[in-house]
Amino acid sequence: MIPILKKYWLGALIAFLFIAAALLIYVKLHPPMLPDNLIQGTGRIDGDLINLNTKYPGRLISIDVQEGEAVRANQTIARLDSREYRAQNDQIQAQLDAKRQELNARRIELDILRRSLPESLLKADANLALNLRARDELDQMISAQKSLVAQSEKDRERMGDLVEKRLIEMRQLEAAELKLNTDRDQLSALMFKRKQLDQAISIAKSGRVEASAAQHRIAVMEEGNKALASGIKALQATKAQNDAVLGEMELNSPIDGFVIETISHGGEVVGAGSPVATLIDPKTLYLKIFVDTLKNGKIKIGDRAVIFVDAYPDRPIAAQVVRIEQKAEFTPKEVSVASDRIQRVYAVHLKPIAPDPLLKLGLPAIGVISLDGKNLPSSLREVPE
Repeated sequence: MIPILKKYWLGALIAFLFIAAALLIYVKLHPPMLPDNLIQGTGRIDGDLINLNTKYPGRLISIDVQEGEAVRANQTIARLDSREYRAQNDQIQAQLDAKRQELNARRIELDILRRSLPESLLKADANLALNLRARDELDQMISAQKSLVAQSEKDRERMGDLVEKRLIEMRQLEAAELKLNTDRDQLSALMFKRKQLDQAISIAKSGRVEASAAQHRIAVMEEGNKALASGIKALQATKAQNDAVLGEMELNSPIDGFVIETISHGGEVVGAGSPVATLIDPKTLYLKIFVDTLKNGKIKIGDRAVIFVDAYPDRPIAAQVVRIEQKAEFTPKEVSVASDRIQRVYAVHLKPIAPDPLLKLGLPAIGVISLDGKNLPSSLREVPE
C-alpha cells in the first residue's frame, strides 16, 4: 500500500512541476502587454538648471547655502565685496554734498538779488528824475540870473556916463557896481550848483546802469544754477549706477527651489559672469522618456500620463506630454525598447501637473502615456517590466 502511495505523490509532484514549468515558459514567451492606448517609457528626471552668475567682478565673502538646501525667492545665496566700487561711491557722495551746498548758496544769493534789485532800480530812477527836474529848475534860475547880470551891466555903464557928466553922485555908481557884483556872484553860485547837479545826474545814471546790468547777472546766475543742477543730476545718475553695482554684489535666488551645486567658495576672487551656484526650480522638473518611431507618431502634446518612481510604486504622479522632440537620436544605454532592432528613438517630455517632492533631478522613473486619457495604471505593478 505504501509503495503505491509514494508512486502516487511522486507522480503528482512531477505533474505539478511540469505544469509550473510550462506556465513559466508561457509567461516568459508571452509577457503581459499594455493596452493599445497606453505607451510606456523609461528615463530620468530632468529640469531647467539656473546658474547663479556674478554680474561684476569681486571677492566672494561668503556662500550662505549648502548643496541640496531649499531656498526661497530673493534669499541671499552669496555675498561679494569690491573696495574699488565702495571707494568710488564714497567719492561720488562727497562730490554730491559739495555741489548741493554750492547750489544752495547760489540760490540764496540769487534770491537776495531778486529782492534787492527792483528796489535799487526804483531808487536809481527816482534819484535820476529828481536831479533832472532840479537841473531844469536851476537852468531857469540861471537864465533869469543872466538877464539880471546883463541888466546890472547896462545900469553900471549908464551910471558911469552920468557920473562923468556930473549928473549923479558917485554913491549911485558904487551902488550900481555893488549890485552888478552881487548878481555875478549869484550867477557863479548857480553855475557851480549846476555842475554839482550834472555830477549827481551822472552818478544816478551810472547807478541805473548798474541796476540794469544786475538783471543780466540774474540771468547768468540762473543759467549757472541750471548747469550746476544738471551736474548734480549727472552725479546722482552715476551714484545710482554705482549703487546698482554694489547691489549686484549680493546674489539672491530668483526662484523657490533647491541648490544643486555650489561652484565657488568664500575668499575667492571671481570675475564677471562667473558661476557661483546652480539652482533648480521644482516646477521645471520633467521626465524624459524615449519611444520608438511607431509609438511616437501616436503621441500628442497634452496627452495625459503618469510617472512612477521605484521607491513609491503605488504613488502615480499625474503628468502630461509637454514636448515631443522632432529629431530622432540613438537609443541611450539605460533605456529598454521593445526590440533590439530599434536603434533610434524620440525623446518625449512628461511634466507633472503639479510639483511633487518625490521627483529629484537625475532620478530614474517610468512614464506611461494614455493616447485617449483612459486606463492609466494606478500602480507600477500594473506596468509590465
